Amino acid sequence: MAKHRIYSMSFGTIYPLYIAKVEKKGRTKAEVDEIISWLFGYDEASLKMVLDKGKSFEDFIEESPKKNPLRSLITGKVCGVQVETIEDPLMREIRYLDKLIDELAKGKPMEKILRSAPPT
Repeated sequence: MAKHRIYSMSFGTIYPLYIAKVEKKGRTKAEVDEIISWLFGYDEASLKMVLDKGKSFEDFIEESPKKNPLRSLITGKVCGVQVETIEDPLMREIRYLDKLIDELAKGKPMEKILRSAPPT
């Protein structure tokens, strides 16, 4: 399997892009952090450590404290691809995060983004 270039990129390079994307739409860094915490189990201190150490996106995901079992409820398209059909497990995790950030930027309520509200 060929490695995607994004895997070796520093998560610290991508993280501010997520924040900028949502802030343009009136959302906050705290909400991005809440998504990261829900999806991968990072708290403020462990996320700061990832950023300070310049960990790659791959290491950020592979070393995550606790992947949320409800992440399989994340469905829909990112970059024209259904996230639930992505075969590469690491790319699927990246696209899960991308999907949640997209939902945040589109104004979706946090309870729905975090899959805590009953489906409508």
